Parts: sequence; structure tokens; C-alpha cells
Amino acid sequence: MRSSNPALAGNPFSGFGIASKSSAMTIRGTINKTAILLLLVFLPAIWVWKTFFNAGQNPAAIQTWMMVGLIGGFVLSLVTVFKKEWAPLSAPLYAIMEGLFLGGISSIFETSYPGIVMQAISLTLATLLAMLVIYQTGLVKPTENFKLGVMAATGGIALVYLVAIVLGFFGINVSFINGSGLFSILFSLFVVGIAALNFIIDFDFIEQGARANVPKYMEWYGAFALMVTLVWLYIEMLRLLAKLNDRR
Repeated sequence: MRSSNPALAGNPFSGFGIASKSSAMTIRGTINKTAILLLLVFLPAIWVWKTFFNAGQNPAAIQTWMMVGLIGGFVLSLVTVFKKEWAPLSAPLYAIMEGLFLGGISSIFETSYPGIVMQAISLTLATLLAMLVIYQTGLVKPTENFKLGVMAATGGIALVYLVAIVLGFFGINVSFINGSGLFSILFSLFVVGIAALNFIIDFDFIEQGARANVPKYMEWYGAFALMVTLVWLYIEMLRLLAKLNDRR
């Protein structure tokens, strides 16, 4: 099974034997692990948020924590992808790192656009529930062609962002990514749509893993994969809402 989510790239079930029922991955177990990861994101995010506002909304007060979260989250995501059996440890640590980063970026956005964080959280969770309903009802089926299409779109988005970052080092601003023009908003809507479609693949991965009776530590891996999509979608929601606010 192929996926556009880096955590699910390739065949994540290859090389596994069949575990016993008592020691195998389950959907309920993955849901519980996802709830734990969400809590581990929330707690450090709140701490960084309070630190920012207690420091008089000074970004310098949280800059180090944001960088630790950003770099630490990236490193831990790679560790989790390549060492799936480490997921019971690396996935919670990844969630903590993401909490540090998200708490920082959320507080900065909130300062410029009051109320934007609750809007972004609400839209992200609503999208998650909507995609779960779509998956459960079979309105969108995770066929191989669907997965390849989403993977290609996600890879293209990643490439565009990478080019924009490199150009930024030379003082060149890519307006259709960072601006608030109509094309920029349409681009953000496209990215949000692709991020949302990744949930279909995440749900399919979790269900297929449970059916395959893979080892129980894959519950943590499945929860981690879901968190990767949630974090991406939340950040894109923040960016989209900020652009819409700039046009008012």
C-alpha cells in the first residue's frame, strides 16, 4: 500500500509476521494512542502560548522553543518512519516537539489575527470528522489510483514549498504562497484539500493494519501518521485564515 503521507510511504506492513490477537494492532488501540498524542501536543503548546503572552507577546521569548520543536519534530518523524518499532517512544516525543512549535506559531498568529487559533482548530477537527464520515460511507475509496494522485499532489506541494524557502534565502518572495491575493488563497484551498484527502489514506492504513494483525506497536505508528496529517492541516488552516483576514 502506497501513501502520500511520508509516514505511510511504501508498504508499511512489509516484513511483519502475524501477531496474536492479544498483541496485534487494533483500531480502538490506535484511537486511544491518537488521543494520547493529541494531549501531548496540547500541553506543551499551552505552556509556550502562556510563555509568549506572559512575556508581553515577545517572539524572542519563545523562539528557541519553536526551533527545538521544529527541528526535534523533523528528526523524530524520520526516526519513527525508519524505525517503526520505536514508535511507542518516538511518537510521543514527536507530539511533544510539535506542541512546542505549534504553541509558538499559534500564539504569533493569534496576536496578528485575534480568534484565528480557535477557528483553525475548529476547522481542522471538523475536517477530520467530515473525512471520517466520507471514508466510512465509501464516498471516496482509497484505491491505488487515488493514493497515487494524492501522493503526486502532496509531493508537488512539498517541492513548491522547498523552492519558496530557497528563494526566500535570496530575498525573493513567492507571492502566490505568502501573499493574500486571489491566486494565493486558491492555492491554500488546494493545499488544504490535499491535506484533508490524506486522512482517507490514514484511515485506510489503520484499518488495513488491524486486519493484517501487525504488532501492537503499530498502533503508535498509525497514531503518529494521523498526527502528521493533523499538524499539516492545522498549519495550512492558519495560513488560509490569515490570508482571508488580510483581504478584509
